[in-house]
Amino acid sequence: MLKAYVSTLYRLMQQDQNVYSLLSDSGTEYDTLLAREFPDRCFNFGIAEENKVGAASGMAAIGKIPFIQTSGAFLAYRSYEFIRNDICIQQRNVKIVGSGSGLSIPALGPSHHCTEDIAALRVIPNLLLLSPASPKEMEQCVEAAYQYHGPVYIRAGMTGEPEIYDEGYQFQIGTPTILKDGSDATLFVTGSIAANAVKAAESLRADHISLRVVNISTLSNIDLEKIAYYIQNKVVFSLEEHSIVGGLGGILSEVIADLGLRVKLVRIGLYNQFASGYGSYEEVREKNHLGVNHICSMVQSELSK
Repeated sequence: MLKAYVSTLYRLMQQDQNVYSLLSDSGTEYDTLLAREFPDRCFNFGIAEENKVGAASGMAAIGKIPFIQTSGAFLAYRSYEFIRNDICIQQRNVKIVGSGSGLSIPALGPSHHCTEDIAALRVIPNLLLLSPASPKEMEQCVEAAYQYHGPVYIRAGMTGEPEIYDEGYQFQIGTPTILKDGSDATLFVTGSIAANAVKAAESLRADHISLRVVNISTLSNIDLEKIAYYIQNKVVFSLEEHSIVGGLGGILSEVIADLGLRVKLVRIGLYNQFASGYGSYEEVREKNHLGVNHICSMVQSELSK
């Protein structure tokens, strides 16, 4: 997704002189590309994320459109107060991209995981929170963030996420999308793990289970009715690389409670714990019960009751 972000930002910087890139020692080839092409609009703040967020607020105050990008753990957690006070209270037109969403920095452990960021960020007023599932959706989320006037936070994976959308896909803020249709149960998902949700649905068909998979990529300013439209079964599931407290599972719990829906919600994610283990992305997912086989087992177990 990082490549999708940078390629889209590159195009935006070409067409709009007010778009700026703010980095923090990311050290990638993409950083070098942007700095070479737009030396007057690329700033490396080093490991000083709070200062970077504050500076972005100042840039936005004079009409610039700064895009901040670095590890989500250093933005959503370390810079939380600055996002809240300098950007959201002031309603600055700043775009924040936290890379490494969920477990997508698998080799560095829980200090670099973003498994509580949805819960922390979605309660901040004025902040639009987006969680794309694939490179194509990432591109369109960045474009939508540019068009949207106000604070935006985008959660971005960074481990070569597969594409799950076709060429005709069109992202719309606040609109869920069906990745797989089905009639026995609905599984709601957000972020990079959507690809595993699709694989699980395909695997379950062999067991004659028809699972609908719905991607929720807008996690704030929730339209209750749009989500409730897909809650048509006696049991629904949520899947996320995040704590089930306050994340997508929390959002669905609120929708069900607020609308008085008679449905059981089974939340698949981290249960009051930090993720454990190191290794490849899929290895860490498996160790934390977020692999395809575990998703299938959870659905099969619940539907057999």
